[in-house]
Amino acid sequence: MASLVSHPDEVRVVSRRFGQGAANLDRYLELDGYKAVQKALTMEPDAIVNEVKNSALRGRGGAGFSTGMKWSFVPKQSAKPKYVLCNGDESEPGTCKDRLIFEHDPHAVIEGVVIAGLAVGAASGYIYIRGEYRYLSVIMQKAIRDAYAKSFLGKNIFGSGRDFEVYWHGGAGVILRRLPAYRTFSWAARIGTPSLAPRRTAAHGCSALAATWRSPASTSCRWATT
Repeated sequence: MASLVSHPDEVRVVSRRFGQGAANLDRYLELDGYKAVQKALTMEPDAIVNEVKNSALRGRGGAGFSTGMKWSFVPKQSAKPKYVLCNGDESEPGTCKDRLIFEHDPHAVIEGVVIAGLAVGAASGYIYIRGEYRYLSVIMQKAIRDAYAKSFLGKNIFGSGRDFEVYWHGGAGVILRRLPAYRTFSWAARIGTPSLAPRRTAAHGCSALAATWRSPASTSCRWATT
């Protein structure tokens, strides 16, 4: 386990549950876990997106892009299935951010994936973890199992009548998985080499990748990355 360092004047947001045992589901619930997703279940998708926009939440991958803006790119009206893909690879040079969240607050990752799914109209999500982080895969898989056992995932989540599935996927190595096209190659067990691909995976992509995982096969789909 990584040691935690903080400044006396630091206002902890993402790391507020670090070091408090939040990897345990019961402890996570004591720390107000899964309350946000229950709120989201009472809201319309556009309202969720607007709330995330107003929060000024941004990606931590380097570009600092607006999370709510990214979600808004996913087409609202589409007959194609949609999936939420959570990138926990840490392939950007010098970053060590994702592993701490997976290690200390894995249920927050699950909760965020479900909220993203509600916002964009997806019914399943995939959590992608760097292949070298085997210990984090163990933590994440247990968190997912525990969430299913409480009916926080799967059929009729939180008694809402809504269904949402979450799976984890270990990386197999690509070049800079920050780039969406290369991430999708790795998720599909393909070699992550340069190739032509749709620029915005929020609107295009997939090409039968769903058949690689435990979900219904499809010839195309929409991505919403987190």
